[in-house]
Amino acid sequence: MGKQLSPASRTGAGQWSYLRVANVYEGRIDYSDVNSMAFSAAERETYGLLPGDILLNEGQENLMMVGRSALYDGAPGEFCFQNTLIRFRPGPAVVPEFAQAVFVWWRANAVFAGIAEKTSISHLGGSRFGALPFPLIPVATQRRIVEVIDSAAEMERGIEASISKIRNVRRGALMASMAAVASEEPRAGWVRVPLKDIVPSAEYGVSEALDRDARGVPVLRMNNIQSGRIDADELRYCPVPVPAKLFLRQGDVLFNRTNSMEHIGKTAMWRDELPSATFASYLVRLIPDLLRVTPEYLVEWLMHPLVRQRVRSISTVAVQQVNVNPSRLRELEIDLPVDLAEQRRIVATLEACDDQIERENEELHKLRELKQGLVDDLLSGRVEVSAVAA
Repeated sequence: MGKQLSPASRTGAGQWSYLRVANVYEGRIDYSDVNSMAFSAAERETYGLLPGDILLNEGQENLMMVGRSALYDGAPGEFCFQNTLIRFRPGPAVVPEFAQAVFVWWRANAVFAGIAEKTSISHLGGSRFGALPFPLIPVATQRRIVEVIDSAAEMERGIEASISKIRNVRRGALMASMAAVASEEPRAGWVRVPLKDIVPSAEYGVSEALDRDARGVPVLRMNNIQSGRIDADELRYCPVPVPAKLFLRQGDVLFNRTNSMEHIGKTAMWRDELPSATFASYLVRLIPDLLRVTPEYLVEWLMHPLVRQRVRSISTVAVQQVNVNPSRLRELEIDLPVDLAEQRRIVATLEACDDQIERENEELHKLRELKQGLVDDLLSGRVEVSAVAA
């Protein structure tokens, strides 16, 4: 374990950069936010990191994050490390990348959680970590396992890059098709009107205490709004009867009116994802005038980056959260094509990107499941590496 930070080391001579828990993520080290403390020459020799060293989080509030690890790839001695991390330095009989794969596997399978000391902060402990039996197999086999895992990881990165590219295309299409939002005057064929002119009503949802008893009425909350769509997982339920007027109807637009600045203004349209459902009071239901605006277009407008900024500008900051008054929201001016067919064309272009992203995400999910199963089989010894690839 590394050096403990103390008042003396904060200001003492020989300041040197060191890594801490905040720098170590699963499979990568973030060198952008590094602190320093005093290290003597002897301490730099003891705590200095070398390429191939593996750093593991020694303590975490989240038990399952204990032992999160990454391979050090910096210059020799450029960084030291704090005692909130454990350093594993492989010998000649251990391939560093193989050891890190083992540690990732151990963390995922709760090996570290099983030996951690559980208090308000769960601690792995250097001695408990050191007592774990390591799967020492021939170096050639270790390298082959690493190659197989790296091959799957490369495919994973390829799909992630594809998703990122499609998201950029979607953002470009949104900004181009709704350029009127940023213009001083409305474009030809478009109008600029207060939102209240095309959204005649805004309604709060239920305020009763919710529970997990599925015999109640499903209630949508902020976390059920994801990327402009309704995610009907992780539901909560209202245990008392809900007025008929508060049940969701096809085309209702849900707007998140209170939370952190990051989440304020998240919006989605209800598409009858469930047979029946209502919504929590910290969401607002916007009911559009269907003769003037489509619900899908309204969602895209509310999620436009410039509109999100305007929404944040009218929010009221309270303790640890912000709130948007629906009346003030409906005072904002909306730009929209007069022709409903043009609104639908804009939305169709964006939804085509969404559909492609969804397909890519499904492929990524399948690949990650296959990769995890492969790692489980290889590291547990259930499958010989020679059986995976020649």
